[in-house]
Amino acid sequence: HLNLHSQEISNHVVFLAKQKKVREIIRIFQKKIIKQHHQICCEGRDQASTILRKSPRYDVAFYFKCNLNTASLRRWRDLKKKIPLKEVKKSLRIRTLLDKKRRHNPLKKVADAVLIRTDILNKKAMVAKMSKEIDRKLLLKYGRNFKARQK
Repeated sequence: HLNLHSQEISNHVVFLAKQKKVREIIRIFQKKIIKQHHQICCEGRDQASTILRKSPRYDVAFYFKCNLNTASLRRWRDLKKKIPLKEVKKSLRIRTLLDKKRRHNPLKKVADAVLIRTDILNKKAMVAKMSKEIDRKLLLKYGRNFKARQK
């Protein structure tokens, strides 16, 4: 059983993510999957800014933001408190900083992304906000045809 949110993987991801060749291989793979499935939900730090920037294009983009203390505490709990909280916080701070400053496809919020502050919303409020934004944006883009398909 592989845990993608382990501290060991997080520590290695930041170094792999800055490799241009690795990013290109992953980008090609992701675009292939997205084109095969006409309706798909993607998650990642550069989906809207890089992977879906051109074709295929996205309908709705979210940019999740959480303060470091809250994010660290959540990750620490996910890791079953096996690693000191201080180490988790340091790792998250470094990864975010390096992702924002990397040369190829840095982490950034695209202009039309909806900001979701996960540190001030509980899960129910977050899902409600996201659902409302999805409905609003799809209605604007596809009009009444979208509403009719929902029923």
